[in-house]
Amino acid sequence: MELPNDKLLPLVRQYVAEGEHVIISVKGYSMRPFLEHLRDRVKLSPWTELQVGDAVLAEIAPGHFVLHRIIEIRQGRELTLMGDGNICGTEPCTIDDVCGVVTEYLRPNGHVLYASDKKLQKRIRLWRRLLPIRRALLFLYRLTIDERA
Repeated sequence: MELPNDKLLPLVRQYVAEGEHVIISVKGYSMRPFLEHLRDRVKLSPWTELQVGDAVLAEIAPGHFVLHRIIEIRQGRELTLMGDGNICGTEPCTIDDVCGVVTEYLRPNGHVLYASDKKLQKRIRLWRRLLPIRRALLFLYRLTIDERA
């Protein structure tokens, strides 16, 4: 069963707050190249500590949720989020706005990539450093995705 995000994501927030793990499909392109629209799913889990590099589901305004990566933490409570597929633009929020942290990336072929995987974390750090040329890299990525479709 598929629910629209405005109905689904508040429920996701509630279940994760109750200690549950929830799997959702990715919608949108802001997390390219690590997550692809309607192809991938993620497991959202409760957290005890958040770190720069974590992908989180956050409610950045009432009823407005994003699945983006933490790029900065200030004073232990204030977060700055940015989608991997974004070339500019960030979202401020607080730790209280975080609904869940991505602990697993689920591919359609059944492959599971754990967020704690050291190779994945290294690729995420590299991608962050490539921000100045991200526009060109994403253009090339889109060409390869379109050719496979």
